[in-house]
Amino acid sequence: MDTLIIILLAISVVLVVGALVGGLVAMARGGKLGPQRSNMFMRYRILFQGIAILLVIILLAIAKD
Repeated sequence: MDTLIIILLAISVVLVVGALVGGLVAMARGGKLGPQRSNMFMRYRILFQGIAILLVIILLAIAKD
């Protein structure tokens, strides 16, 4: 169980970094759809960060036992 949560945590961290980079690239490109895409990427980043925090809490709760 610990291994599964650690793998999911690693995946969520990669997704957070990917969403952050995607948002920054969309913001840097600009254009007509730049702000909309950047905003979309940042919303995904917040979602992935929430998932990562939840997984850390679960991992700490399991490790406590």
